[in-house]
Amino acid sequence: MGHWWYRNIVEPGKLPLLLALLSFVTSFLVTRVITRLIRAGRGPFKNVTPGGIHVHHVVPGVILVIIGGFGAVASARHGFGAALSAVIFGLGAGLVLDEFALILHLDDVYWSEQGRKSVEIVVLTAALVALVLGGFVPFGVNDLTAEERQSRGLVAMNTASNFFLALVALWKGKARTALFGVVIPFVALFGAIRLARPGSPYAKRFYAKRPRARAKAGLRAFHHDRRWARPRRKFENFIGGTPDPERAAVEKPPAP
Repeated sequence: MGHWWYRNIVEPGKLPLLLALLSFVTSFLVTRVITRLIRAGRGPFKNVTPGGIHVHHVVPGVILVIIGGFGAVASARHGFGAALSAVIFGLGAGLVLDEFALILHLDDVYWSEQGRKSVEIVVLTAALVALVLGGFVPFGVNDLTAEERQSRGLVAMNTASNFFLALVALWKGKARTALFGVVIPFVALFGAIRLARPGSPYAKRFYAKRPRARAKAGLRAFHHDRRWARPRRKFENFIGGTPDPERAAVEKPPAP
């Protein structure tokens, strides 16, 4: 175990990334537990409101991200400084992305349906960092052999092609597929060759005069959303809490 830890984590300089990921996930989970307790009126935790102003936790999060980021730049890949900076950065990133929806909408949508975007972005970020930590390199460079990596032209071509596939997937309205395709090339290829989602820029451009393709794309999107929307909603409710409209509907007593 010690040999594996040194060869795969310490020697390649991945310890700061691992610490940042662990502190990021921990920060998000602890923050969600505290905010849910505050929402339920339980426990000793209260909103921070000096002078009547509600200070959201994105504020200390930004401060921690700045401290950790500059600390990481000033530190080497190995050593206590790099590890400490990684932990500080991860803690701050967890606080910031927990309120990603508030930053996106410039409104307090934390417990609304729009607030689900915070949970989605945190899960996606953690998954992508875990893939990089596991050895996946953006744009599929990890798929090349040692001899192939010596050819700069081949590396550049491989990177450009995978980046193009990710862009096509994003153009077709498949943001999650595009994000994961950045580090897993075949995922981007899968998203690039399949039908676009209705309402995407690609669909508006190429399906406008093709009613059969438009209908087929709509039917496929309907079945996909019907299959995955409910499990995803349950998972997001479990992690981040039920949005206010849903929560009110669930807790509303039946009519007499």
